[in-house]
Amino acid sequence: MKSTTELDVSSEITDDLLRRGFSRRAFGRLFAVAAAGTTSLPFLSEPGLAQLSNIGRIPSDAIKINANEFPLGLTPAATAKLVEVAERGNRYQYEEMEDFMRLIADVEGVPFSQVSAYPGSSLALLHIVLAFSGPDAPLITVSPGYEAAARGAEFIGAEAIRVPLLADGSHDVKKMVAEAKRTSAGLIYVCNPNNPTGSTTTRENIDWLMANKPSDTKVLIDEAYIHFTDDKPCNDLVGRDDVLVLRTFSKIYGMAGLRAGYLLAKEELKKKVEGFKSGALPATAMAAAAEMLRDPKLIAERRALSDEIRGDLCAFFDEEGFEYVPSRSFKVMVDTRMPVEKVIAGMRERKVYVGRPWPEWPTHLRVSLGSAADMTAFKKNFLAVTAGT
Repeated sequence: MKSTTELDVSSEITDDLLRRGFSRRAFGRLFAVAAAGTTSLPFLSEPGLAQLSNIGRIPSDAIKINANEFPLGLTPAATAKLVEVAERGNRYQYEEMEDFMRLIADVEGVPFSQVSAYPGSSLALLHIVLAFSGPDAPLITVSPGYEAAARGAEFIGAEAIRVPLLADGSHDVKKMVAEAKRTSAGLIYVCNPNNPTGSTTTRENIDWLMANKPSDTKVLIDEAYIHFTDDKPCNDLVGRDDVLVLRTFSKIYGMAGLRAGYLLAKEELKKKVEGFKSGALPATAMAAAAEMLRDPKLIAERRALSDEIRGDLCAFFDEEGFEYVPSRSFKVMVDTRMPVEKVIAGMRERKVYVGRPWPEWPTHLRVSLGSAADMTAFKKNFLAVTAGT
């Protein structure tokens, strides 16, 4: 059996890896990372990397608003479909993957050839980083931001350049482009709405970024939270040679534990990312996700619920004098006016689990939205902890 450093790879792949600054000795490490996926790499897993929220078992009677999980799960129709497909779980059900991707293509208005299904979006994100960044092709991202891309890049030896957010919480696209030109970046990562802040970057600024970035630099637009806004998604950019768009069912669709998501990209880009991919989604996840996609009212109804809960929370912060980043997503980043570690620990003692620290903003806390009852409990305990009582 050949070792990972002796794997047969095409000359095209080899040439591309060498061009991005990887040594041949590093090939084995890269393909081992791709083969392991996020399940075998704790710092690259969704709980370990996306939210760093895998903090052990949480008491069943605790309030859990630390991981951007939507309080509603599957619709009854999606649950019924999941059970139906589970009863055929002894079969591989290959046809389900094609049907699922064709449905996504129809819903998103892109060709079938530009869709790739994934178990959530974290693995796809990692594969995109592997495909386009490297020692000579840095990654450009923001700070504070969704760390998955940066940590994945650094693990494979690529520099991750973190550009501070602007005062309104949006991406500083001019600075990102300047850094991309300075370093010959391989990939620019735009999470919109941003995690952890929930802030958005306008389409005008994204278009400016696309028009001014280096021609060889690819752009990944992560729209995990796009459904919480009425902004136009970036589907119309998918046919370009330099854009990839990510979506997930983990957020507004309430499927974080079931794992379904997808990549939209021109076929040539998609194939390059899929070079690191193996296996398929569980048929149960695809069936449930497909049924959710077919629900014409789901997005509007859940967005309205999100707007109501977020509006109430922000009104509470306004009344109590706490500043926060304007959010259009399913979380709010609030300035606690004290070391945030103390707030997190104090809330945990009261069985309310909230977000984690971001070193860039040492007094800010990310509060995921929960049910009305969850948020009532949060507000009561937040005031007590920040008052030192």
